Amino acid sequence: MLALAATSLLAPAAPAFAKERRYYTSDNGVRYWKGDDGRYYCKRSNGTTGLIVGAAAGALLGRAVDTRGERATGTILGAAAGALVGRQVQRGTVKCR
Repeated sequence: MLALAATSLLAPAAPAFAKERRYYTSDNGVRYWKGDDGRYYCKRSNGTTGLIVGAAAGALLGRAVDTRGERATGTILGAAAGALVGRQVQRGTVKCR
């Protein structure tokens, strides 16, 4: 009975282990893989590091610009704008051709 229960827990995870991608690296350092349709796809960053660094820099810049009151508004708006810009900058650095 215990073996049956353990097997039933692994069954939903089986499709995740079905196929593993093989990554290649080009001369300029871009990682890519070949899809089932024969086309090549590149591995792109999701922009998390850029988001965090941009949010921190934007918060500091927003706090410096907003000199009235508690400066929370400038900090929050600067962090939001910096996060969006930082994410787009990091995601836009990889060019796949």
